[in-house]
Amino acid sequence: MDRIIFLGTAGARVVVFKQLRASGGIWFSLGSKEILVDPGPGSLVRALSRRQKLDPTKLDAIVLTHRHLDHSADVNVMIEAMTESGRTRRGILFAPQDCLEVDPVVLIYVRDFLEKIVCLEEGSVYDVDGVQFSTPVKHIHGDVDTYGLLFTLKTFSLAYIADTKYFDALIDAYRSDVLIVNVVRYTPLEYDHLDLEGAKRLISGVRPRLAILTHFGMTMLRAKPWELGARLSNELGLEVICARDGMTLNLQERLTNPR
Repeated sequence: MDRIIFLGTAGARVVVFKQLRASGGIWFSLGSKEILVDPGPGSLVRALSRRQKLDPTKLDAIVLTHRHLDHSADVNVMIEAMTESGRTRRGILFAPQDCLEVDPVVLIYVRDFLEKIVCLEEGSVYDVDGVQFSTPVKHIHGDVDTYGLLFTLKTFSLAYIADTKYFDALIDAYRSDVLIVNVVRYTPLEYDHLDLEGAKRLISGVRPRLAILTHFGMTMLRAKPWELGARLSNELGLEVICARDGMTLNLQERLTNPR
C-alpha cells in the first residue's frame, strides 16, 4: 500500500514554535519502503503517539530537503530511533551537503549508525532498494541548499515541492500525478517561500491528478486552508486539498476514486 502520513503541517517560525500545527514532517510508505521526509520538531513524538503507531525502526531512509530547523530538528533523534542507538547499523540519510558541514544539523556521532549518507544534488537520481526519486532542480530558498523530491513509482509519480520562491522551471521539474506543495504564505512577501498565488500557478502548470497543500504559516491558517483548497479545486478544475495534522492518504485509492 502506497500512502502518505502527515506528521505535521506547520510552516514558518510562529506556527512551528508555538505548535499551532504539528511539525513532524511527512512519512511516505511507498512499495515496501518507509521514508521520512523533513523530521521537524516533534517528529518522534508524533510518530509514536498516533493510534496506529509508526515504528521508527522500520524506516529505510530519512530525507532532509534543507537544513532549517522546521525541517531537520528531529533528524538526530530519528536516526537514533531508526538504528536503536546504533545497535543496528541501517538506513540511508539523504541530505544537502550543507546539512553536514561547518555548522551541521546532523551530529557527527550518529552518522556511523547509518548504512550510508548520500548528499543531494541538482539533477541526481537516488534509490532506496527499488524506490527511486530524484532532485530535479535546486530551489531558491535563502542561502541554504534546498531540493524537492520527485518519486517515480510503478503506477504513478509523486512530487514534493519543499520551501522555495516561485520560478517557472518548477513546473517542468515536478510534473507528476500527485503534487505536494509547501505553501507558507497566503499573500506575497519578500521571502523565498511560496504563497497561495504561486502555488496556484504551479498546480495549474503541472496539472496533477491530486494536489496537496501543506506547511502553513500564520497567514494561511487565518485564511482557513480547507476553504482555500475547495476554492482552488473549483478554479483549476482538479482536486486540491489541504493537509491536516495526522492525515493519512492511501494513494491508489485516492487516485482511483477522486472526490
